[in-house]
Amino acid sequence: MDQIAAIKAFQTVVTAGGFSAAAKVLQVSHTVVSRQVTQLEALLGTQLLNRTTRRFALTEAGQTYHEYSTRILEQLEEAALAVTRHQVQPVGVLRINAPMSFGLQELAQWLPAFIAAYPKVSVDLVCNDRFVDLIEEGFDVGLRLAYALPDSTLVTKSLASCEEWWVASPAYLKAHGTPLVPADLARHNCLVYSLAQKSSQPSFTGPDGRPHTVAIAGSLQANSGIALRAAALSGTGIAASPVFLVHEDVKRGDLVRVLADFEQQPLTLHVQYPQNRHLSPKVRAFVDFAANQYREPRW
Repeated sequence: MDQIAAIKAFQTVVTAGGFSAAAKVLQVSHTVVSRQVTQLEALLGTQLLNRTTRRFALTEAGQTYHEYSTRILEQLEEAALAVTRHQVQPVGVLRINAPMSFGLQELAQWLPAFIAAYPKVSVDLVCNDRFVDLIEEGFDVGLRLAYALPDSTLVTKSLASCEEWWVASPAYLKAHGTPLVPADLARHNCLVYSLAQKSSQPSFTGPDGRPHTVAIAGSLQANSGIALRAAALSGTGIAASPVFLVHEDVKRGDLVRVLADFEQQPLTLHVQYPQNRHLSPKVRAFVDFAANQYREPRW
């Protein structure tokens, strides 16, 4: 007797709702299914199903065996997938969602390398700064940059920490002075990211561990980090910006980091994807590729 085939026959009878339905699913005769279940019962020395001419019911032993055998079959499938997944080439369209600034400034730096590494995968990248339901809108994977993510059924993997830097152009600081403590921001033209929580009342931790909160305002608020960076570069004011967006500007001297001794809660870069028992090769390839990119973030 093929015990695995017999277990599958028993499981199919239960899930399909009968021997005839199971035979149709398995594409074998009713007699074959009945024989496999009978042989399984003989092997176990107990009755799994109470049969009548029109219906069946699980016995107490059958219910227990059904629960255990379900896990056994799942583990067998996962073991087979684990062995073969590296031999399966990622193919198809991969739909990716990412924040606008991150997608344009950071993801765009390495996405071509991913496409080159997996030539049978074509990417559909959508960048925006609104909440996106990956499942409802049909995305395979999403990149998220946040202080914290809401609970969800999505699988979430943290990739990297990302500080926010307060930056301004040398010309702005020459004209208006350099803030030395967070309270000084109240006297400056602050460029505010409108989608951030409490963006008009940022909180800091000082070198001595003391908290600092300040109310800020300015001539520009925007839902785009790229727009705020451009305004800071032009000398309009001081902006709080994710480091990935401005580290090259600071390195060149086009922007100056201020209040570097005062810490804020960092953002975390996450990758998220719908929870499936068998992760598709194209999603796994992207998640692994992204994780490798951020072992040592460019910033």
